[in-house]
Amino acid sequence: MTKTTANQPDPARVHASALVIDTHADTPQRFVDESWDFTGPLAVGDQPAGMLNLESARRGNLAAEFFAIWPEPVAWQGRFAHRTLALIDGVLEQVRHHPTQLALCTSPADILAARAANKFAVLMGIEGGHAIENSLGLLRTYYALGVRYMTLTWANSNDWADSSGDLNDPSIPHHNGLTPFGLEVIAEMNRLGMMIDISHASDKTFADVLAATRAPILASHSAARVLTNSPRNLTDDQLRALAANGGVCMVNFYAAFIDENYRQAWATQKPALVAAHKAIADEYAAKGQPIPYNISTRLDREFAARVPRPPFESLIDHIDHIIRVAGIDHVGIGTDFDGISALPEGIDSAADLPKITAALIARGHSAHGLHKVLGGNLMRVFAAIQSAASPAT
Repeated sequence: MTKTTANQPDPARVHASALVIDTHADTPQRFVDESWDFTGPLAVGDQPAGMLNLESARRGNLAAEFFAIWPEPVAWQGRFAHRTLALIDGVLEQVRHHPTQLALCTSPADILAARAANKFAVLMGIEGGHAIENSLGLLRTYYALGVRYMTLTWANSNDWADSSGDLNDPSIPHHNGLTPFGLEVIAEMNRLGMMIDISHASDKTFADVLAATRAPILASHSAARVLTNSPRNLTDDQLRALAANGGVCMVNFYAAFIDENYRQAWATQKPALVAAHKAIADEYAAKGQPIPYNISTRLDREFAARVPRPPFESLIDHIDHIIRVAGIDHVGIGTDFDGISALPEGIDSAADLPKITAALIARGHSAHGLHKVLGGNLMRVFAAIQSAASPAT
């Protein structure tokens, strides 16, 4: 670790002058399932406290957020498009109700315009390709509604792409990466100018995407596998390949993805957690309802509280490592706020984002480099993907 010196830039000034962008937060489920307002407090009543609202974003100088549109694949089986559209509507309704504070953005230029107008930039990304129900028409519809990236898989493999989350499950059909239809999805996303997100994808799916895409790719919320041995993370070879493609890896803040000791401790609890979730799911299924997100979140956090949070430095280690392996032009922030059960020590909400800038400056990174990490790299990739689009063809 590089020691702080008097010649290093002022962290507060560097962070305040940066365009800070986060590419992944699961907050839309709060909008829909809890009727929660983004301009309200993080915690309301006995609901689990959120990690992102407008106030915490302002305090952390977060300028833009990609809200994850995630149709949970078990509870919403057979109704993926229904849930996807409900979550999109939840985001759009936030913007409609707060037009002086929020702005729907679909391009880098929109983000800059929102910043100039002192509005919070609201963007959307679909998490899980099952959301398109094997339909390029639905993919185009989601794009028309404002969605600007799609995570090809979630933890579940779908009919056309393998996930890293279930490769060891022999009961799940797998495809050795992308199917022919999966390649059509990649081509259509390239044509539209929609970012291809390989977080959650299997290693073979990652390789197939790189071979097929004609635009840079995005890992919206992933970390470094060499530091934390989760298949959700990227290997050093993958990080180098992503950099050669011109893409960017946005670093996930989830404790089990950024700290090996936490990952192993959390894994020992998984059977009991799965059983607890099933018991609650059965209760709601008897009423013909999926589990409300706040109920699921509360259960996850109860189990997470049994394991000590990892040190803040574990997160910084991942960012620092990816900078060294992929280069300063290929790293960013993809927090996974409101979608994870545990954060590292020192990070409780978006208000704590300035701590990351301070820690990276203490390790010797420059203001110019950090402006790239905090948002510049995402803006570059976003613009390159839209420039490579050919929507009229």
